[in-house]
Amino acid sequence: MKALLILGFLVHAASALAEQADSSKPTQIEANKMQADDVRRLTIFEGDVVVTRGTLKIQADKIVVHQDAEGYQHSTATGKPVRFRQKLDPKPPATEGGWMEGEAQRIELDDKSGKIELFEAARVNRAGDKVAGDYILVDQRADFFSVTPGKGGGRVSATLQPKPPAK
Repeated sequence: MKALLILGFLVHAASALAEQADSSKPTQIEANKMQADDVRRLTIFEGDVVVTRGTLKIQADKIVVHQDAEGYQHSTATGKPVRFRQKLDPKPPATEGGWMEGEAQRIELDDKSGKIELFEAARVNRAGDKVAGDYILVDQRADFFSVTPGKGGGRVSATLQPKPPAK
């Protein structure tokens, strides 16, 4: 049961821009194996891990959750790739929210900083805006993101949809 509470942060961190109704939904986690070490404040889910909460769905090979002494949690999800999808709340003047989805070989979520980092072959599609690169940083508190290419160079790509004028 404690492991489910610990993984709740993973869902919370990914939900900052998401549909508000998801925050009141139960979290369901399925995996082939789970280990919880309360002394080290560590929980590991392995093997076809699926996290579902409302419209949010995360699929990974492995998710490791650490909790610090202050109660903040840091999660690392790995896979080939890790995938997520969630419905977003509408932004006026829209009446219906779009979807945010993405994937990477590794995704790290930091509860304390409110940051999500996607590593290796990372891509995010947020309501039609698409970005891709080797590394994507999403700062949920500042509503900011950055995309960088890999160490060997390369390029990033972005497709941005037109936005209605600000009023």
